[in-house]
Amino acid sequence: MDRPRLELDDDLVTLIQHAQEVLVSQDRLRGLLQASRRIVGDLDLDVVLNRIVSAARDLVDADFAALGVIGPEGTGLERFVHVGLDDETVTAIGHLPEGKGLLGLLIDDPRPIRLRDLREDPHAVGFPDHHPEMQAFIGVPIRAREEVFGNLYLTRREGKEFTDDDEAVVMSLAGTAGIAIENARLFEDGRRRQEWLATSTEVTRRLLAEPTGEPLELIADSVFRLSEADLVTVAQVTEAGDMTTVRVAVGAGADAVTGATYALENTFSELVLESGGPMRLADASDTHAHGTRRVFLADKVDLGPAIIVPLMGAAGPRGVLWAARRKHAHPFSPSDEDTIAAFANQASIAWELADARRAQQRVDLLEDRARIARDLHDHVIQRLFAAGLGLQALAMGAGDLAPKLEGVVDEIDDVIRQIRNSIFHLRPVEGGMRAAILDVVGEARSGLGFEPHVVFDGPIDNVSTPDLLNDVTAVLREALTNVAKHANATTADVRVDVRDHQLRVVVVDNGRGLGVVSRSSGMGNMRTRAESRDGTLVVEAATKGTGTSLQWRVPLSRRSADDAG
Repeated sequence: MDRPRLELDDDLVTLIQHAQEVLVSQDRLRGLLQASRRIVGDLDLDVVLNRIVSAARDLVDADFAALGVIGPEGTGLERFVHVGLDDETVTAIGHLPEGKGLLGLLIDDPRPIRLRDLREDPHAVGFPDHHPEMQAFIGVPIRAREEVFGNLYLTRREGKEFTDDDEAVVMSLAGTAGIAIENARLFEDGRRRQEWLATSTEVTRRLLAEPTGEPLELIADSVFRLSEADLVTVAQVTEAGDMTTVRVAVGAGADAVTGATYALENTFSELVLESGGPMRLADASDTHAHGTRRVFLADKVDLGPAIIVPLMGAAGPRGVLWAARRKHAHPFSPSDEDTIAAFANQASIAWELADARRAQQRVDLLEDRARIARDLHDHVIQRLFAAGLGLQALAMGAGDLAPKLEGVVDEIDDVIRQIRNSIFHLRPVEGGMRAAILDVVGEARSGLGFEPHVVFDGPIDNVSTPDLLNDVTAVLREALTNVAKHANATTADVRVDVRDHQLRVVVVDNGRGLGVVSRSSGMGNMRTRAESRDGTLVVEAATKGTGTSLQWRVPLSRRSADDAG
């Protein structure tokens, strides 16, 4: 008996619906395969992440899709890639999600989540201002080598829920995405390591080939360029080992910290110098987890993530390298920490070798000067002295020529005095004031862009004491730093002399002149150092042409003056 027509119609409708579902599934499968090919077809991580988000949105017809990259410590989101919101809406929303509420649940428990209405979920913390309303929600983790790299989020507005098939498609895409992300990360890590290795080799070559260069500036510039940091500083430990001075700073806020000196005690710099290893901070302004230790740079510049690396030498710590990013920037990864630390170790070795070469060159120069001084004393002065005695003997019976001969003898005596003064200059006391002054001038050369002219007069090293040496080098360093920062000069003359029981430091440049004198803590420090020794600081326009003259003068104790004489 024939089946009723109504039943046949129902079967036909069911068959058509099933055929449509098969066609939709085939279309989705083709779309998934095409999306997978697009995703794995590139090795640039940013491109891969954007393709994953766009493909996920298209495959399940979502209104909004995003991929949150989990931070290095496994808490919070360091990046948030999204599609579905226009630029105006994104700007109005402001700060992107950090991985709290429902998004944080996926980080803590990386299993798929599908909700009919995310607004009803107890973990939802609500939408920020200006965010469009969302209802249906799917969240799935993306794994790369058993590690959860991030989470894929998809939402729809009111009216349409996500199905089991939607979830299955997103899960399949997440599996492909994990492979693509791992490949891109391996490629990026390899490329970055190659860049660091090439830069490390170049820095070593330049430091050894150009011993007169500035090693700290070269190190800081290299780290700044490769680490994507906003500020890089290199601080050098003082000889006493209890203070550090920021010798070089590159990036945002560099002017605020360059030349600053701070105590090591209870700082993170002290911590890494004691441990000998690097340290990574998620936020340089939030240090509660490390007790009362402080970040000196954070008091001067608004900083976020940071890496601190000790610069070690054969005899102990030499300095500390800081690489920091601005507030709310993505944190440094463990790979960043390892790479920067390896570079810093290699750079420290090259720095020490370059210093050793400079020290050897200085020893060679001192030995050569000592030989010249001996020859002048043993040969030239003795012969001039003998010639002077002979002329004096002739003058006794020379009649009218006697005055002329005595004048020649006086000139010979004056030449002998000048030669003896030159001999004194040729025999600098190693580690004395003149050597320290030349070191300060050498440090300032890179900032100035030219070589200052240095003149010594009088027994500089004989009057040097540790506290006076500290004041003189501090004053000279501050004066040359001011010239580099403000004068726009092309020449600078440095004169240090001892005369009339006084020591005088004079720095004259040909820059733009005094202009409007503003408050300067550096100038105040120089004045305080002078006044504490009953001395004076005079800053005025240069006597010749444009420029500024700075004169720091302090009296010497009677005993020091007598020893110098």
